[in-house]
Amino acid sequence: MEKSIDFYSRFLGLKLLSRREIKQNNAEIAFLQDSKGEGCTLELTFYHNQNKFSQPEYEERLFDHLGFEVSNMNETISALRRENVMITDEPYKLGKGTTIAFIEDPDGTLIELIERT
Repeated sequence: MEKSIDFYSRFLGLKLLSRREIKQNNAEIAFLQDSKGEGCTLELTFYHNQNKFSQPEYEERLFDHLGFEVSNMNETISALRRENVMITDEPYKLGKGTTIAFIEDPDGTLIELIERT
């Protein structure tokens, strides 16, 4: 949970809104949102009794990816690279004025980064 909160806060600019324990399923949840409070809320869940977590290979994933808009792709990718974050697809142009890249969060969740100019 700590690594994920740190990752989404430092690299994607989300702020921790709240965090609490859920005794019924022995879990902890955290809610994060962009600093302006305008975007969607991301909920992270950590199950204390979970012994193993494995992300399926790309072709076998049921959930594909999350997407986040970034203001400067080069700065974002440089910061991620310095922290040895997995960059699965280097930045590339997708039409006029749009650059995208793909990375993985600490748990292997695929994240699309989008810069619109």
